[in-house]
Amino acid sequence: MNTYREKLGILSEMIAFARSDAGIKESEHTFLLGVSRMLGIDQNDFRALLDEGVNPRQPKTQMERILQFHRLLLLMNIDQEQHPEEIRQLHNIGLHMGLRPSAVQEVLAAMHRYPDLIIPPRELIDIFRKHEN
Repeated sequence: MNTYREKLGILSEMIAFARSDAGIKESEHTFLLGVSRMLGIDQNDFRALLDEGVNPRQPKTQMERILQFHRLLLLMNIDQEQHPEEIRQLHNIGLHMGLRPSAVQEVLAAMHRYPDLIIPPRELIDIFRKHEN
């Protein structure tokens, strides 16, 4: 699994993404807090990330990158509002992580088929697998 520093980087990227649409909403904060707990991030470190940030770190494996992309997708849809800039930014983050452009595009299109825009993890993984072949 990731080191503590890598986990801070993952959470930092999520916080930066949440801020991209005029600040962190309460629903986004609650989601981020849940992710920080799941990652085992100390609450003081979580607050420091909110205040100061830390340099995001690139997830090492393909599966970690897909998981991080899914977290960001969930974060984008947690407030049930999508802004074109958020979608463009998430698309660019996926490309920066080295995910296949066709898979990223398909995921962003497929999420509209699900309630609350929440694409099931199995569907997400299947999309990325399909584009690896």
